[in-house]
Amino acid sequence: MSEEAREGFEIPKELRSMAEASFDQARKAFEKFLSSAQATAGTIEDRRATVQAGAKDIGAKAIGYAEKNLQASLDYAQSLLHAKDLTEIIKLHSEYVQSQMRSLAEQASEMGQIVSKAAMDAAKPKN
Repeated sequence: MSEEAREGFEIPKELRSMAEASFDQARKAFEKFLSSAQATAGTIEDRRATVQAGAKDIGAKAIGYAEKNLQASLDYAQSLLHAKDLTEIIKLHSEYVQSQMRSLAEQASEMGQIVSKAAMDAAKPKN
C-alpha cells in the first residue's frame, strides 16, 4: 500500500465505535474477573486459617492423649513390678485394660467432636 493510500485510509466510525465498545466490555469483564479472584483468594486465606486452627487443636489434643496413655502404661508397668503374686497381676491387668478402654472411648469421642467442630467451622460461610 502506498503512503498516500495509507494516509487516506480511515476506519469507519461504526467499526471504530464497535471496537471501542468491545474493548470497554473486555476491560469491564477483566476488572470483574480480577475482583472476583481477589475475593476468592481472601476467602481461601480465611478458610486456610480456620482449618489450620482446627488442625492445631486436633494435634494438641492428640499429643495430650499420647502423654496420658503413655503415663498410664508406665504406671501399669510399675504396678506389675510390685505385684506379689499371679492373682494380683491378673487383677492389675484387668483394671488397666478396663481403664484404658474407657479412656480410649472418651478420647475417641472428644476427638470426633473436635474434628466435627473443625469441619463445621471450615465450612461456615464467611460474611
